[in-house]
Amino acid sequence: MTAELSRINTEPREPLASEVSRRLIDYLMSGEVAPGQRIPSERQLTEMLGVNRPTVREAIKSLGFLGLLEIRQSSGTYFRGPDSDVLYRLFELGLVLGERGAKDLLRARAELEVLVAGLAAEARDEEGAELLRGRLDTMRTCADADFPEADMAFHATVADLCGNVVLRDMLKGLRAMIQRGWVARTGSTRSRQVAYDDHVPILDAIERGDAEAARAAMAHHMEGATRRLLAALEHEGKAD
Repeated sequence: MTAELSRINTEPREPLASEVSRRLIDYLMSGEVAPGQRIPSERQLTEMLGVNRPTVREAIKSLGFLGLLEIRQSSGTYFRGPDSDVLYRLFELGLVLGERGAKDLLRARAELEVLVAGLAAEARDEEGAELLRGRLDTMRTCADADFPEADMAFHATVADLCGNVVLRDMLKGLRAMIQRGWVARTGSTRSRQVAYDDHVPILDAIERGDAEAARAAMAHHMEGATRRLLAALEHEGKAD
């Protein structure tokens, strides 16, 4: 196992078990631990982190409850692998993202959306283009209350068309975290007409199979969307 955990030497500013949980989450999300892999034992974690065994046990139980770890009697503790629901729960509880992490999440989503748009244009076929046209038409004609869902469906269809299930699922999780994690909380809004107009050149470029234009159109759209969400995040922070 190549990933390492360093000892906790600083005076904790929060319950020690919470800090241990954060360290374990960072370790599990490092990319060095594969889903299904067994993590170090309680005794080993106690030695690595320099904390007592009951604290480590409490942190493991917490992450097991969240669904990140699987505790098997007489076998050990295993990394389940993060799905979107687990990531959302961690996000909601503040165990993964602070302000910087939230900003990085938005930027990561924007970069992936741009990448996926280009791939969707390269892989386009008439059936996929027709489906995407239908999504855009729904955005144009649906009730205001249904517009956010129609918007999400457009992006989900672009991801479906890109032909890469890993990127598709990554984006699905990121969108769910952003929507449920703070769009609903901050009430971030935008002009429906502006949002719709942003999507028209994305569809046009994908229909033409023009990957460069699709990436440019999605980048323009995500720049504005990210800016609005960052402003909402900053406003919420000041309100707190």
